[in-house]
Amino acid sequence: MFRSRALAELRSALAFPAARRAVIGFDGFVDTIVSPVGLRRGQGDNFSPIPTITDFAQRITGAAGKSANLEFYPRFEKLGGNAPIMGHALVAAGTSITIIAALGRPQIHGVFADLAARAKTVSLCAPAMTTAVEFDDGKLMLGQMRSLDEVTYARICETMGEAAFHAELAAADLIALVNWTMVPNMTAIYEAVLTHALPNLPASPGRKLFFDLADPEKRSADDLRAALAAIARFEKFGRVTLGLNLKEAQQVATALGLPTAPENEAGLCALTTSIRAKLGVSTVVVHPRESAACATTEGTWWVPGPYTTQTKITTGAGDHFNAGFATGQLLGLTPESCLALGVSTSGHYVRTAESPTLAALETFLANWR
Repeated sequence: MFRSRALAELRSALAFPAARRAVIGFDGFVDTIVSPVGLRRGQGDNFSPIPTITDFAQRITGAAGKSANLEFYPRFEKLGGNAPIMGHALVAAGTSITIIAALGRPQIHGVFADLAARAKTVSLCAPAMTTAVEFDDGKLMLGQMRSLDEVTYARICETMGEAAFHAELAAADLIALVNWTMVPNMTAIYEAVLTHALPNLPASPGRKLFFDLADPEKRSADDLRAALAAIARFEKFGRVTLGLNLKEAQQVATALGLPTAPENEAGLCALTTSIRAKLGVSTVVVHPRESAACATTEGTWWVPGPYTTQTKITTGAGDHFNAGFATGQLLGLTPESCLALGVSTSGHYVRTAESPTLAALETFLANWR
């Protein structure tokens, strides 16, 4: 059973703890989580929400040629963005991080206060804003992202100094460069890091480099192929992992001229294998809502996940999967056990709205239903 194997590996790793350091960047969002009001019966939360995206789409379609009044009821405000959410989860699991991101300027926004108290933070600009509309069958992320235009390699160097940035990269066991889609200059940042930073750092074959695209649907296929080609070049400086949800994996496969595959064990293993082989990177991992698969040079693995419809939050579930998977890599676990930590971290988070410690993760992995 994969869970018992993962538990044994996790407990063995925790018996001999070692310091783990990560650098993560470069986005940042303030997320407002809302429910779409379907039928209101009174003030406050006395309403029935619109349950599915299909139902919501029908509301919108019905307004064509007319008009509609759609209410979003705010549930809570939280830190958002791939880098802050993944970083928060890594910190909870015991990794020391430096986060270089859009956290607020001149002052860090209050939603990032807890993260700033627990991690080294470098803020590049004001955060972007997202209204996350959550449904039973998914979510719609409505973003205002103009501030992310300011995230550039030049701004990083201006804010913290190029030598200091390079020193942070050199000291890191994990470098996670995430949210390519919403940071317009991210490919240029990749190129600058590849040209100006990594060649000047001490060699570190065990360095882990993690990339997440964040739904590239709105970007052109040429832009996506250029980003993937740059990501592949990082393999020269460490072991690259490309993390994808199912939709992203299908978009990447199409851009690379590869066949897509059904959402089952065989299909996911084939999809991860073909993308990894095409890019020539160490690891590709794909995580739908109900399972996850990864491919490395040694083979492919698949695990089911602790899927539930009884959730407190879904926004950030993928970033928590990424943090759990990367934590497994930092602990030296096998790919199958990294997948188990990924689905368990995500599963714990959607049930509790909290990032798990390793102790909580161990308990969840042993007992999930």
